[in-house]
Amino acid sequence: MNGGRSGLLILAAILVFVLLSSVFIVDQRELAIKLRLGEVVKSDYGPGLKWKAPVIDTIVKFPKRILTISDRPERVFTKENEALQVDFFVKYRIVDPVRFYTSTGGVLENGERRLSEIIKNAVVTEFGKRTVSEAISVGRQELMQDMLQTAAPTAIDIGAELIDFRVKQVEFMDDVRESVYRQMESERKRIAFERRAEGDAEAERIRAEADKQSTIIRAEANKQSQIIRGEGDARSAEIYATAFNRDPEFYSFYRSINAYRNSVGTPGDILVLDPNNEFFQYLNQSRGSDE
Repeated sequence: MNGGRSGLLILAAILVFVLLSSVFIVDQRELAIKLRLGEVVKSDYGPGLKWKAPVIDTIVKFPKRILTISDRPERVFTKENEALQVDFFVKYRIVDPVRFYTSTGGVLENGERRLSEIIKNAVVTEFGKRTVSEAISVGRQELMQDMLQTAAPTAIDIGAELIDFRVKQVEFMDDVRESVYRQMESERKRIAFERRAEGDAEAERIRAEADKQSTIIRAEANKQSQIIRGEGDARSAEIYATAFNRDPEFYSFYRSINAYRNSVGTPGDILVLDPNNEFFQYLNQSRGSDE
């Protein structure tokens, strides 16, 4: 009786083991392939509970999500043979689990090493086509796009799709950084000298133009003043002539009074003349009438 019960327990255990060995679960974030004696027999599994033959079937799973490769900075050379240190990362996902398994032996780390080498070759190739200026600033976006396009076909060959390629940092190597900085400093000084020379030349042009305009304005003003002065003198002569014609005697008297004021009325001046001189005509007449 006990022997029969033990046999049933053993049979039940075997059945449970066979049952557990016959089922597996595929998560929605996973890709799964089924191997039978080392040969791939099925790969198009959706999420859920799946069946397999015990012992002879093996299930290999890969992540379905987007993965990241961020390797150590790589040393590359530009078109000018300048050494740069490039730090980058790549986003990828496995799109063909069978090809990925065949290429990597089912080990994810092997696949990432293969992809890392593919990416490094693309980095070296694309940086080698560009100058330092193009690689660092001018064509950074175009550079990353070209590296992605260069590496993508080879990545597909091992069952992976490259989603994005980003250059995080580009630096000069320690042995060339100081030399490059000196070149940059020299270039900035040259540009500053050219700008100062252009500024001095422009300042001279502006000063010359200002002097020219000043001379023209002064000449025009002098011309206008001469015209106005001539018109004033003519008008003055006309007024004098009119006044003289109306009363010549008063005009002579007015002229003499002004002459007395300008000649005799100045302190410190000495005027030596004959008292009977015509210059004192009106003074003599005034004295004679007083007597």
